Amino acid sequence: MKKLLMCSAAMVVAAMPALVHAQSTGSQDFEDAIVVTGARADESVAGVTTPDTPKAKVTIEQELIARQRPGQSINETLNLVPGVSFSNQDPWGSLGGSFTIRGFSADRVSQTIDGIPLNDSGNYALYTNQQLDPEVIESATVSLGSTDVDSPTASAAGGTINIRSLTPSDEMGAMFSASYGNIVARGNDDDRAYHRVFGLFQTGVFTAIGTKAWFSASRAVNDSSFVNYGGVDKQQYNGKIYQPLGSNGDFISIAGHYNQNRNTFNGSTYTTSSFPGTAESRFYETPSCTTDTAEAGVTDIADSCGSAFERRYNPSNTGNVRINSRFTLAQGLTLTVDPSFQYTKANGGGTSYGYEGANADGYSGGYYTSDSRNTATSSSTQYYYFGGVDLNGDGDTQDFVRILSPSQTETKRYGVIANLGYEIDPNNRVRLSYTFDRARHRQTGEAGYLTLSGDPVDVFPVNDPITDADGNVIQKRDRLSYATLNQIAGEYRGSFADDSIVLLAGARAPFFTRDLNQYCVTTDASGNVACPATQAGIDALLAANSSYAAPQSRKITYSKLLPNLGVTYKFNDKASLFTSYAKNLSVPGTDALYGALYFDEDSSSGQPKPETSDAFDLGFRYQSGIIQAQLSGWYTRYNNRLASAYDADCDCTVTRNLGRVDKYGIDGSVAVRPVKDLMFYVFGSYLKSEIKDDVQTSATAYAATAGKREAGAPKYTFGGRIQGTLGPVDLGLQVKRTGERYVNDINTVKLPGYTLVDLDARFSLAQFGLEKTFFQLNVTNLFDKVYIGYSGTSLTGTSGTAYLGAPRAISGSMVVAF
Repeated sequence: MKKLLMCSAAMVVAAMPALVHAQSTGSQDFEDAIVVTGARADESVAGVTTPDTPKAKVTIEQELIARQRPGQSINETLNLVPGVSFSNQDPWGSLGGSFTIRGFSADRVSQTIDGIPLNDSGNYALYTNQQLDPEVIESATVSLGSTDVDSPTASAAGGTINIRSLTPSDEMGAMFSASYGNIVARGNDDDRAYHRVFGLFQTGVFTAIGTKAWFSASRAVNDSSFVNYGGVDKQQYNGKIYQPLGSNGDFISIAGHYNQNRNTFNGSTYTTSSFPGTAESRFYETPSCTTDTAEAGVTDIADSCGSAFERRYNPSNTGNVRINSRFTLAQGLTLTVDPSFQYTKANGGGTSYGYEGANADGYSGGYYTSDSRNTATSSSTQYYYFGGVDLNGDGDTQDFVRILSPSQTETKRYGVIANLGYEIDPNNRVRLSYTFDRARHRQTGEAGYLTLSGDPVDVFPVNDPITDADGNVIQKRDRLSYATLNQIAGEYRGSFADDSIVLLAGARAPFFTRDLNQYCVTTDASGNVACPATQAGIDALLAANSSYAAPQSRKITYSKLLPNLGVTYKFNDKASLFTSYAKNLSVPGTDALYGALYFDEDSSSGQPKPETSDAFDLGFRYQSGIIQAQLSGWYTRYNNRLASAYDADCDCTVTRNLGRVDKYGIDGSVAVRPVKDLMFYVFGSYLKSEIKDDVQTSATAYAATAGKREAGAPKYTFGGRIQGTLGPVDLGLQVKRTGERYVNDINTVKLPGYTLVDLDARFSLAQFGLEKTFFQLNVTNLFDKVYIGYSGTSLTGTSGTAYLGAPRAISGSMVVAF
């Protein structure tokens, strides 16, 4: 394809000297000996590469990333990788969605940016709406097998995604893009506009020692996809400074990222059992709400405004600073050091009823359910008690008032990955690695005020929380966790028989520590809590309920030696056979661990077991300038398979143990460029999972899970893309079929499969003297398929919240670069 049309939204950015596929700088440096110069320029077929390593990998490069809608989540683009399944809640990439690889949910997939982990440090969740702007992504590599030996992950049994940000260009330049879009779907009568602007500036080399940098900023605003309230306001800032050290590849790179989202939930009033499945039923209005005028001397009931799920805000401020570096210490001896810091402030919205007085036991504070004193509420309503605070300003303290009550999380995370590599000779090299990762995970549940219309006064109540009459902060949860990893690893790489056989043998030894500090009273085995604001209140609650667990601290540790082995046999310079084995460990997340505090520390329930697995891959790969092809079969055996699902009602993750589970399948992809201006790409995967035993649900009851599939994972996916050039116009058409999935682990309810078609077109203005300027059109869900993208899953439940797939949307983008 001609040079102009291969340029993307980052066309002023020079390509990296070697496209890399590993995670940390040390893994990249070690893997360079296997891939030689990474993926050579003539190996990529229109942005698709299958790296020649012992693991099954597929790389999507900037050339293909830029063909997707500007602002789109990189995880949506990775839907073009076999074994990957992603369902977007909105067409623009700003709301997030559900993500699996080989049937493993996002909490079993390690996603990194320049080597640093992006998964939540507590529950390992992945927030796909907070990813790097696509214009500043050089490539994204999906490893369908195990992770690198130095990876700082607590749960990556399902594979890894490594995103590499752009390396600054040697030349000064700039790029600007502006996008407008709208939902043009059946049944939609409202204007649901999407606006986005993005700018990138490249400094070029600006010092005598070769320093160069880039900086970017973007803002995207759109209305909710289905409901007549709310939407998304997202802004993001990125930058990188790159300093080469000498001429042997040594360097120091410092990059920064900040993302701010102010979005409401784009939910659904339907469940998987009640969704009618019509085009019109996707679009609806929020229920009308009632207000109660505050009157002195009267017990006012709480307003209903703000209670609807769709009116909940899900705000987030996230940022990171990451350093990558490489130093040659002596001939053949290199040191790489990648330190990082990450910060997260976020909550999941939600409201409760606050009672201005004390509770029935005579103390203020706390968070309870099933209180019947407000007759306007149901038995499941949640209450805070404020012990004598006038919340609505009517002069008395006997009212029920609706308050903002999200589950607040603030995380500060420090990490470093260091590798010492030594090349014994051209055919043998070794490396030693040390990985440190420590996250301070503060989880609280402060209350905040709402306006009469139900909007938050501040989406972060933690900034100025409501206190009781004595100045105590009232909360629904209050806990502090430290998730710490110390890991040592070693790896050997050997080349034999004129480089036709490449052997990788290594092992990692992670040592995980979970320091748990629960400041509330644990009321049941699910980890539900009550949080009196004073010690006297805690004592009274425990005295009245002997089964409750007092506030406490506990340290839980996990460690295991995890070997891995990989072999590549090259038939010639294009065809190769590869195989790999890896032992994996997945540590329970904090939600499961805090539930364990209900039990005695020495009991089996008080020490949740980690998930372990053995993963095997065997595949064939063919690479040339015309064809990129890969076919792999895999098998994974699990013990204590931990399945997790988000529960919107509690704004938490619910975990269940499925015991032993065997999973196996096949993945394949072929990218072909028969002529310069035409590319075909097809991919597909098949998945089979089998739960070996019935899961015990009580002392005498079992769920009939033996022989059944895990819930939530599609049985198969397949699709393709065709892309061609006609004069100044590029055209691309891609299709993806996602097979049926079960709602529960007993396989009694399933969601139907669905097929989506996307269209993209690009018109170059080079003929008008604007060499690096073009207009791009993107249409997603071209045929306006009505479908449930994903749903909540459970062990035996027959219904879950239905998260609707994004409707048909169209956008146009003007991209100018110089």
